[in-house]
Amino acid sequence: MKQHNYIVVFITARDNEEAQKIAKSLLKRRQAACVNIVPEVNSHFWWQDKLDSTQESLLVIKTKDTLLPDIIKSVKKIHSYSVPEIIAIPIVGGNQEYLDWIDSEVT
Repeated sequence: MKQHNYIVVFITARDNEEAQKIAKSLLKRRQAACVNIVPEVNSHFWWQDKLDSTQESLLVIKTKDTLLPDIIKSVKKIHSYSVPEIIAIPIVGGNQEYLDWIDSEVT
């Protein structure tokens, strides 16, 4: 298997409309090869010293690690949260044809 640094980025959004806006922006900029949107996730978290919960949409983005700083900048410009969740985990392996496809779709 080729050695490239592929990642999956998770971003929660206020709602499906915001998730769609973020997805389209990242795809148009070629910062993501694929974005899946899970329209309803129940999130429970600490915020400003209180337990809180809300329903959000979750974006699952496949890309390369070299693009993460640009993705963070792009998302922060359009996200409604003051502290958006933008986290990345490495892809340690997978279908090589799919990974090659990621290479061909992102810049």
